[in-house]
Amino acid sequence: MSANNAAPLARRLKNRHIQMIALGGAIGTGLFYGSAASIQLVGPGIILSYLMGGAVIYLIMRMLGEMSAQEPVSGAFSYFAFKYWGEFPGFLAGWNYWMLYVLVSMAELTVVGIYVAYWFPDIPSWMTSLAVLMIVTVINLKNVRFFGEMEFWFAIIKVAAVIGMIVLGIVLIVLDLGGPTVSVSNLWEYGGFLPHGAWGLVLSLAVVMFSFGGTELIGITAGEAEEPRKSIPRAIKQVMWRILLFYIGSLAVLMIIFPWNKIGMEGSPFVTIFSKLGIGSAANILNFVVLSAAISVYNSAIYSNGRMLFSLAEQGNAPRIFMKVSTNQVPYVAILFSSACTLGAVVLNYLIPGSAFMQVMAIAIAAAVITWGLIILMHLRFRRMHAARIGELIFPALFYPFANYFCIGFMMVVMVAMTQLPDMKMAVFALPIWIGVLFVSYKLKTRTAALQREAL
Repeated sequence: MSANNAAPLARRLKNRHIQMIALGGAIGTGLFYGSAASIQLVGPGIILSYLMGGAVIYLIMRMLGEMSAQEPVSGAFSYFAFKYWGEFPGFLAGWNYWMLYVLVSMAELTVVGIYVAYWFPDIPSWMTSLAVLMIVTVINLKNVRFFGEMEFWFAIIKVAAVIGMIVLGIVLIVLDLGGPTVSVSNLWEYGGFLPHGAWGLVLSLAVVMFSFGGTELIGITAGEAEEPRKSIPRAIKQVMWRILLFYIGSLAVLMIIFPWNKIGMEGSPFVTIFSKLGIGSAANILNFVVLSAAISVYNSAIYSNGRMLFSLAEQGNAPRIFMKVSTNQVPYVAILFSSACTLGAVVLNYLIPGSAFMQVMAIAIAAAVITWGLIILMHLRFRRMHAARIGELIFPALFYPFANYFCIGFMMVVMVAMTQLPDMKMAVFALPIWIGVLFVSYKLKTRTAALQREAL
């Protein structure tokens, strides 16, 4: 069934919802928790890592924005891959992205338990994960406007907290209130700005890129945006500079108020640092914020997965049951199925509570690289198909086609870096197997469909 013949989703998301959904997907665990791992690889140079990664993601989002503004549909890049490339690319793009956000959901549920343990160490992580899973699923089963409002306020909490943390950090620095550890010289004193050299910078990109996963949610919202041809371009422009400002600003403050080589993985580095500085109330507030952030990203992930399954079902690449929508025009079967799949996080937290996050994050980054790579390649094909109508494009991407080739090269560098990190290399080696599984699944699907047609 084509994308145009399905039961419609409701266009109830305003520009402020779309911006905050994208912020909600991007400002979360990658910054608040995962940044500790990248800091160990690159030191204060983490600021440069986020600047580089953010610039590349902005170029990719402009490519997606060009396609989504021109053809605002649910499913975004899966739909574009299906239309402009072929059936298997559409199958691959959709199911890979769905799996990516199952993994992101699992990562977020994993760190929720870590944050709650900061206050209540006796509560098992798996129990916290299960409770959050149930609450967020209920939120997503309401109408999309309710989801948008919830995500808007979740994101507002994060944005306000990041701004507050930057301001508090600046006060500590300027007024010299943080004790002997607070010093601008922390940026170069402990081995230099790049203590592990250029190679450390390259390795850090593998972890940093996890933080930018979620920005492509802007494309997913196109099918439910009230005025997609206006709101999508505006959201991409505004969200990207805000993300870069928050990431670089907060990490610069972090690197100045505490030596980079004393930041560990025992919890959010933001919470740990303020706790070590003796600012207990700030640490408690920040822990509440990072907990809200993890729940927010999980909320966005369940939203994304429901819409992607809906789009796959429209294309005939998933069971038609996923096209079922509630009276509120919410794809409830797709949401419930996606939520059930994230129960794996509860199991992981029960079996391996100490190492679940890094294992899940590694696979999620590998899946994200596939998604970004497909967006870049799809945009090349999209432009070729619209070569005679370039002047009609609503939101043209930057530096085509040079930006496309540059971004492909960058993604290849990220994959190479992942092979050099013990916690991540298995995810890279598993990628061909994953793509093979999807190819076999696609062949089985097409063969079954052919047999059914012959039987009629």
